[in-house]
Amino acid sequence: MPKLKTHKGSKKVFKVRKGGSIKIGHPGSRHNTGYKARKINRKKRSSSTLSKADQSRLKNII
Repeated sequence: MPKLKTHKGSKKVFKVRKGGSIKIGHPGSRHNTGYKARKINRKKRSSSTLSKADQSRLKNII
């Protein structure tokens, strides 16, 4: 059976950690941050982990 190609868009967004969990950034932190609250902007700087349901769905395209 042929192998699946890596989805290039998701490759740029997701990063697989050593343990196998997938690291993602928070949405809404790219632009128009001037009017958003300082607290929100600070929280969006940190990374987040993909949920188990999404992880199993996206594992084979990364």
